[in-house]
Amino acid sequence: MSRRCEICGKGPWVGLQVSHSHRRTKTRWLPNLHKVRALVNGKVKTIKVCARCLKAGKVQKVV
Repeated sequence: MSRRCEICGKGPWVGLQVSHSHRRTKTRWLPNLHKVRALVNGKVKTIKVCARCLKAGKVQKVV
């Protein structure tokens, strides 16, 4: 299961967490994804969408 927005393509990103003593450990930040029933090409489909796309109205939700 990929953690990627099906509208904008936003996915996980990696970096380093730096402690006070400057020890560095790898970390991974995940996007805020929601499973949403939406209209895709005239059909109802469940897709994973990030919160930013939902707020921007890029997805037409089905009730």
